[in-house]
Order: sequence, then C-alpha cells, then structure tokens
Amino acid sequence: MSSSPSRVYVARLVGLPVFDPQGEQVGKVRDLVAAVRSEEHQPRVLGLVLEVFGRRRIFVPMTRVTNVDAERVYTTGLLNMRRFEQRSTETLVIGQMLDRTVTIKETGASGVVYDVGMEQARNRDWVISRIALQEPGKGLRRRGQTHVVEWRDVEGLSRREAAQGATHLLHALNEMRAADAATMIHELPPERRTAVVSALGDERLAEVLEELSEDDQVEILSALEDERAADVLEEMSPDDAADLIAELPPDTAQALLELMEPEEAEDVKRLMSYVEDTAGAMMTPEPVVLAPDATIAEALAHLRRPDLTPSLASQVYVCRTPLETPTGKFLGVAHIQRLLREPPSTLIGGVLDDEMEPMRPEAGKDDVAAYLATYNLVAAAVVDEAGHLLGAVTVDDLLDHLLPEGWRDAAPRRGSIPTAPTPLGRPQGGRRG
Repeated sequence: MSSSPSRVYVARLVGLPVFDPQGEQVGKVRDLVAAVRSEEHQPRVLGLVLEVFGRRRIFVPMTRVTNVDAERVYTTGLLNMRRFEQRSTETLVIGQMLDRTVTIKETGASGVVYDVGMEQARNRDWVISRIALQEPGKGLRRRGQTHVVEWRDVEGLSRREAAQGATHLLHALNEMRAADAATMIHELPPERRTAVVSALGDERLAEVLEELSEDDQVEILSALEDERAADVLEEMSPDDAADLIAELPPDTAQALLELMEPEEAEDVKRLMSYVEDTAGAMMTPEPVVLAPDATIAEALAHLRRPDLTPSLASQVYVCRTPLETPTGKFLGVAHIQRLLREPPSTLIGGVLDDEMEPMRPEAGKDDVAAYLATYNLVAAAVVDEAGHLLGAVTVDDLLDHLLPEGWRDAAPRRGSIPTAPTPLGRPQGGRRG
C-alpha cells in the first residue's frame, strides 16, 4: 500500500466504494475491525467490513487492501463472501469505538472519541495511531474543545461502557440511506443498538424500521416506551405501520393504536381490516390525489415532494372531492411522462388515462403482479365497489410481499481523507479469507 496516505482517519472511510484490480466496484466500506487488547498494546486494524451488493456484509483483511485514496479503496479482488460475524475479541471502530469516553493522561481532560487515525507500522500491519476526541461543551459553548492525540496518551480506549453515547455514530448513520443504516443497526451489539435507537429522531427511526426485518422491528418497537412507539408508528407509512402492528401481541397493538393520532390510527386500522397479501393490505392510503381542475404545474409540484418514493411519484390520481381516501369518484391517473410533455397551465382532467380498469382491494398478490406487469406500471389505483379511490399499491409494496420471509437478513444488499479530522463531518474544502 505504498501509494496510500501515511495516515487515514477511519470515519472518512465509511461509504467509500471498494474496487477490484479490474476497476469493478465490489461494495462499500461500512466499518473497520480492530483488536483492542489492553491499554499497553497498540490496537491493530484487522480489516474492513464491506457491504457488497445486496446488503451482505463481509470481512476483508487489511492484507487484501492494496490502496486507499480520497475517493475509493482498492483490494486484491480475492474476497470471501461469507457473512461477517464479529468475534468477542474484536471491536467495530465505527459501531463501538466512536463515542467511547477516554481521558488524556497528561491533562486529565475527558472527551468522547469522534474519529481515529490509522497507519502502517514497520511490520506492515495497520494500527490505530491517533485518537480524535471532543470535550463536553461548557457554558454557552455549543461544542467542547477537540484534541488529536497519540493512542498511548489516552486511557479508556479498551474499556466497554454500559452507557456509551451515540452522537458520532448517529452522524455516520444519518449520512446513509435508510436501508444501509438499517443494516448497520442490525449488526450492532445489543447495547449499542439500544443507545442508537434511543438517540434517533422519530422520523429517522421510522425510516430505518421500514427497512428492517419483522423480528428486528418488533424487538426495537417493544423496547420503546408506549408513547414514543406510537409517535414512531405515526411517522411510518401506514401500510408498513399496519404490517408491524399486526406482528405485536393484541393487547400491545390495541394500546398503541389508542395512543396514535385518530387520523393516523384510522388509516392503519383500515389497512389491517383487509386480508393479508391482498391489494388492500399492501396499498398506501396516501398517494398524490388531485381534483380534475388542478393544473399540470400544481401536479408536478406535488410529485416533487422529497418524501415520495419513485413509484408514488410516477402518477397523480385524479378524483372528485373529497380528496382524502376514500375519495369521491375515481376518474383516472395522470402519468408523469404525459405531465412533462404538456403546457403547465393545462388542466390534468384533460390528460387522464382512464382506460384501465382499476384494481379491487381483494386482489391477491399474484393478481397485483400480473396487473403491474401487463400495463408496465410501478403503481396502480385500488378502488371500492362504488368507484372511490382507497389507495395505491406500488411495486415496492408488492416485492415486500413476494419475497420470502426474512429476505432482508438473508439477501445480499447493496468522501475524502484529510490530514487532520473535523468532528465526523465530510472533510472541509462469513469471514477470514
């Protein structure tokens, strides 16, 4: 690794793409594994935890890392695809070492670790050589003083903490897609997972829960106080919330529904009333619904909402009032491709696709799949007998129900490096193979 920087700050490695010698990307860096034996022995970096395409996490020894630069990591290309399993003698640098409280021996100042620097020793091993820590803020100061010191100048690096914080790990998680953050949380030791879940905001926790397996969802939600659990459920999409509540004990489910806002709870209850794996149970009751006298400019403004998934942003559902589901009479859909081709002042009532028969809520998942495939759609309307729009079923909803149980755990998933770190921000300016 002669062309690599002499020192690398590991928090900047998270998310960097990893390439083989042919220039093909094989995954992304999600963590580093270190052996932290005692205060007297310099911690040795054993390897990288890579997330290869499909969410599978594997271990790559540092001996197979050939180069690290500001934008990517290179390996020899020889990868063992067995799922990474942490050993009891190992420490995850991002997942467990960040936010650990340490003390500078000379001054007695304490702070939390927000980054660590690693470099190659004379024997070619990679070792942790620098510790970046931040003291608690004092008075009106928002941030405490930061220090970058030699590893031997701090105490507490090898100590496990029962009440370790999660501030700097959260920073790393918040820069990831929800699915990637969910994978990291799934892999965390139980005590760190608890700290992270407690510190995550309700909206972000809801996003992550939607990407976790049912077992993880139930475990995390059950550990929350009822008031907070209800708040998190309100932030989830109604169909995901309904699926999760259905996995809870009946008494717990009823208690949480009573704590939720009435409108949010009503949507969830309605979805739970449908037979499992039907269009009604899979649909979202919150698609983009507009009246026929809305303009194309208004429609496009609604479809630009950042909270919409690509499938929900693919079309507008046009109905008579009321526009909350169940709506007035469903008239048809306006596809985004058509909206982009027409003058902004045109009324969407004039660009409707009303030739397709909408789906009924009792349609099974095979019927939904056939419908979407037949008409080359990523979303479709679901209406009742009277022609009122109940919601929309999307291809991502369908895939969640078509894939085998536990697929999130079993399936494989899919920066820069400065000379001095700033607290866990981007720089300014299974097993052993």
